[in-house]
Amino acid sequence: MAVALLYDPRCLDHDPGPMHPESPDRLRAIWSDLSGNPIAGTEGIAPPEATREELTRVHEEAYVDAILRLAGKEASLDADTSVSPGSIEAARLSAGAAAEGVRRVLDGRAQSAFALVRPPGHHAEKTRAMGFCLFNNVAVAAAEAHARGVSRVLCVDWDVHHGNGTQHAFESRRDLLFMSTHQFPFYPGTGHESEIGLGQGEGYTVNAPLPAGCGDHDYAAIFDYVLLPIAQAYRPELVLVSAGFDAHRADPLADMALSEDGFAALCGAVKEIADEHCQGRMVLTLEGGYDLAALAGSVRACIEVLAGASPPPLDPLPRRAAGALNRIRQAQKTHWGKYL
Repeated sequence: MAVALLYDPRCLDHDPGPMHPESPDRLRAIWSDLSGNPIAGTEGIAPPEATREELTRVHEEAYVDAILRLAGKEASLDADTSVSPGSIEAARLSAGAAAEGVRRVLDGRAQSAFALVRPPGHHAEKTRAMGFCLFNNVAVAAAEAHARGVSRVLCVDWDVHHGNGTQHAFESRRDLLFMSTHQFPFYPGTGHESEIGLGQGEGYTVNAPLPAGCGDHDYAAIFDYVLLPIAQAYRPELVLVSAGFDAHRADPLADMALSEDGFAALCGAVKEIADEHCQGRMVLTLEGGYDLAALAGSVRACIEVLAGASPPPLDPLPRRAAGALNRIRQAQKTHWGKYL
C-alpha cells in the first residue's frame, strides 16, 4: 500500500491577505517539491470536501453555518484570520482531506496518509475561528475515526503553537489522548503542563510547554521520556499528527531550533507507536510552517519516513528543556507515573 498524499490545488485559493504568513506559497512550495521529485511509495489523492455533518461533529451548528455562508465573500474573523472568495471551499477541502485520510487507512486503502492542506486547523474552537484556522481539520479526522468505532485515538501536535482547539474539543473524553509540544509562553497562551484534561478526560491531555531555543535533542528527550511511554500505555488504534513545522530553526514566527532531521525523527518515533499498536495506521495533517524551504524540506523528510526510510537517530539530551521535562513528568505523575 502507498502513502496517500491528499492534495487539491483549490487549497491555494484561500488568500488571507497581502504579507500574511499563511500564504498560498506555503502549499505551493510543498507540492512543487513533491511533484518535481516524487517519493517512491506515495500516491496523490484528490480529497472530497467535508460535509456539514462531518464539521458539526466538532463545531457548533450555528458556527458551521455562519462560516459556510461566507463562501465567495471576503471577511475578517479575528486579528489574524481572514477569508477570501475561495477560502471556504479550501477549508472544506482541508477538513475533508483529513477525514478522507482516516477512511483510507482504516479501510486498508493506504498505508498512512498526509493531508497537505491549508488553511490549518488546530486553533479553531467549537464556535470560533482563530490563529489562521477556520475548521479544526485534525479534530474532524478524530471525529470521523470515532464515528467508525475507533475507541482510542492518539493525537500528537508538534506545531510550535499549542493546539488549543483540539484540546478543548476532546479534553473531557478518554477516546482521544492529546499530546502537544509547543513553545511557551507563546500564542495562544494555553498549554501549561497543569492542563491535563477535565472530568472523565483527566489524564488524557498531555501538554509539553517548552522554552524558546529547544532543538532536536530537547524534543527527542520530551518524546522519549514522556510522550512515547504514555502513548505505549494508551495503546492507540489510530495515530493522528497535527504536523506543524514552525518549530524549525529557520521559521520566522517562532524561536525553536528543530531541523529537518529532527522532524523526521519525531515522525519516526510516532510511526513506531502506530506500527506497534495499530498496524501502522497514521494520518498527518499540515498545520504551520512559514519558511518555505524549511517547510518543504521538513514535509519531505517526514513523508520519506512514512514511505519506509529510516529516521535519523537522535540522542535524548534535554539541553534547554531539562526543567520543562521535570515539570511535565510531575504533572503527569498521578495518571501515568508508573510508565515514566
